[in-house]
Amino acid sequence: MSVKIKYPYNPGYPSVADLKRKAKWRIPKFAFDYLEGGCNEELNLARNENDFDDILLKPQYLHVSGDIDMSVEIFGKKYSAPFGISPIGLQGLMWPNAPEILAKAAAKNNVPYILSTVSTSSIERIAEVSEGEAWFQLYHPTEDRLRDDILNRLKAVECPVLVVLVDVPSFGLRYREIKSGLSMPPKMNISNILQALICPEWGIKTLQHGIPNFATLKPYMEKGLDLSQLGQFMNKTFTGKVNVQKVQAIRDIWKGPLVLKGVATPEDMEAAISIGVDGVIVSNHGGRQIDAGESSIHSLIRLTQNSNYSSKLKIMMDGGIRSGVDLGRAYAVGSEFNFMGRPFMYGVGALGDNGADHTINMFKAQLYQVMQQLSIENIQQFPSRLL
Repeated sequence: MSVKIKYPYNPGYPSVADLKRKAKWRIPKFAFDYLEGGCNEELNLARNENDFDDILLKPQYLHVSGDIDMSVEIFGKKYSAPFGISPIGLQGLMWPNAPEILAKAAAKNNVPYILSTVSTSSIERIAEVSEGEAWFQLYHPTEDRLRDDILNRLKAVECPVLVVLVDVPSFGLRYREIKSGLSMPPKMNISNILQALICPEWGIKTLQHGIPNFATLKPYMEKGLDLSQLGQFMNKTFTGKVNVQKVQAIRDIWKGPLVLKGVATPEDMEAAISIGVDGVIVSNHGGRQIDAGESSIHSLIRLTQNSNYSSKLKIMMDGGIRSGVDLGRAYAVGSEFNFMGRPFMYGVGALGDNGADHTINMFKAQLYQVMQQLSIENIQQFPSRLL
């Protein structure tokens, strides 16, 4: 199937860097810092992007190739492109109504969008606007009762894929968030209020859509929680390790595709296979959890060298991808599907309601050009162009 590429609707923003610059100007600093920051000294945040530069691809200019087909089938569904939108918490804080904007655009363009447990739209609302196509990322609750209720809600809306997050045994120490008052519990100080005042469109849209809250978790919270109590609720409800037994319990309940996000080592990969999950997303949580870890792309390279893994589950990746070239590099070293978070939030922050559509088509155009340059017809041929 030949793909007709629609170039980005706004030619003033042809790259992620362009979107980021615009978004930084339109989003209050405290909210942008929440999106942008990593843990501790942000070394692993930088590694996530920089380590892609070591992966080189080789063209074969005299090779005859046919029409380009970027579509990929995963978990029984054929998507128009081999990438999706990663889950991010508090999306509505960074840009009002962001989860709905992203979910609608993903469904329109036939790529997956993953809703986070701690995002600002509910399971039911995102299922409605995505026409039932949105995936869901579960922060594993400490109480089985709450876990089971969330799973029942996902079953009720026929969620196609459940992603269980495994890399947050504790919340990361992120200095930018602490300085901005976005630690748990969050605080709105004078500085943050002034930052909001100089971003009028963000402020107006926030008033239109309401103060962002953890919409999926709202049924489990007592009414009238103040900020201090909200922090206590989050720490009590979601602090704790996700171990094999907890994932096995979910596997026994959830009969649809089950994916673990945050797998980065052979030990965890082997545990995932033993449980019988359907896929993993190799990730270091966007450099937000452990500064001494390796980049997502380096973890992916090590894991995909073992062909036994890829024969038993889908190996996907998230972290550091900032262009169609980076997408090609990830496929070349063995990823079967890729997710991006910050680039799509830059798109929405920069261009509002049109930002998600723009960013999806931007990545498609960039990836299409790379495939043309390498003389390949589909994603599966990228490994043959690894230098």
